[in-house]
Amino acid sequence: MLDFTEYTKIFISLFAIIDPVGIIPIIIAFTAGMTAQKRERVGRMASFSVFGILLAALLLGEAILSFFGISIHSFRTAGGILLLLMAINMLIGNKPTLTPDDLDSDATSSVAIVPLSTPLLAGPGAISTVILDAHKASSMGHYGMMALVLAALSFTVWLTFIVAPLISRRLGKIGSIIVTRMMGLLLAAIAVEFITGGLRGLFPALG
Repeated sequence: MLDFTEYTKIFISLFAIIDPVGIIPIIIAFTAGMTAQKRERVGRMASFSVFGILLAALLLGEAILSFFGISIHSFRTAGGILLLLMAINMLIGNKPTLTPDDLDSDATSSVAIVPLSTPLLAGPGAISTVILDAHKASSMGHYGMMALVLAALSFTVWLTFIVAPLISRRLGKIGSIIVTRMMGLLLAAIAVEFITGGLRGLFPALG
C-alpha cells in the first residue's frame, strides 16, 4: 500500500486527465433542451458510470483487454472516431435534441453513458492511467484506497453537472447554440488527437 501523498498525486493526475471542469461547455451542449430533473439524472448516471468504468479498469482492465486482444491504442482510436462523428453532428446542427416525448425514453441514459461518461470523461487516458496505478501495489488496502480515489473523482463529476445548468441559463438560447458550435470544433480537435495518438501507438513508424 502506498502512502497518502501518493494517492493524492494519483487523484490529481486523474482529475487532470478527466478534466470535468473543462467539459462543462460540452455538457451544456449535450443536455440542451432537458429539464432540470433530467439534467440531474444525466449527471447522476454519468458520475456512477464513470465510477463503474474506472473501477472495472482497476480490477479487470488489463485482463479484459488481453482477453479480447485489444490494445489501449486501439481503444483510443475507436474512441476518437466516435467523438469525431458526434463533433460533426454538433458542427452542422444535426445533434438530436430531446422533445417532451423523449423524456421517458432511453435518450437521457444514452447521452449520460456515451459520449459524456466515455470516452470524454472515462476515456482511454483515464482507463490506462488507472490500470498502470493499479500495479503500483498489490495489497487489498491499495485497491481499497484506489476505489476511494475513483469515488472522489465521480463526486466531482456529479458536482460539474450541478454547476453546468447555472452557466447554461446565463448563456441563453443563442449563447448555447454558439457554444455548441464552438464545442463541436473543439471536440473534433480532441477526436483527432485521440485518433492520431492511437495510430502512433499502433504504427510507431508514423511517430
